[in-house]
Amino acid sequence: MAQSPSFDCTEATSRSIEEMICKNSDLAALDRNLADVYAAASQKALNERPPLLKAEQRGWIKGRNDCWKSEAPRQCVESSYRYRIAELQARYRLVDGNGPITYSCDGDSRNEVVAFFFETDPPTLIAERGDQVSLMFMEKSASGSRYQGRNESLWEHGREAAIVWGFGSKAMRCKRTP
Repeated sequence: MAQSPSFDCTEATSRSIEEMICKNSDLAALDRNLADVYAAASQKALNERPPLLKAEQRGWIKGRNDCWKSEAPRQCVESSYRYRIAELQARYRLVDGNGPITYSCDGDSRNEVVAFFFETDPPTLIAERGDQVSLMFMEKSASGSRYQGRNESLWEHGREAAIVWGFGSKAMRCKRTP
């Protein structure tokens, strides 16, 4: 039996992203998966900031719907779902993780970075430096493990890493601390 999405397909307008999801069982399965992950995240967010989570989800839906502008709308929608599911799973600790892993950078205690790695698809990490937090996704790399966030990156080789924190910042040389 084909998977149905989490929303009512009879209300999907012609030539919309929703119609595409309704007609594609793989996308419908991703939509159902996201609905389940979002419900679990909402439960964890009850004492935090549920209005923010709802607003972020509405923003994500708008971004997903902008996939019509893409040269490959179906792949765009699929990627959008996979990244959103991974983000919610990591942020709300809905999957197994590894951490905290502490990195000492440039010999300065103010440059300590603490990372939690999550077994999501794609793999993610949440890094903290001072009072700042960054969600990063794993990218393909010729060697080591490379994660990229909005303005941060972490590229680890063995027990050493190059960490960039902030737009235009220089890479810090970091070592894992025991």
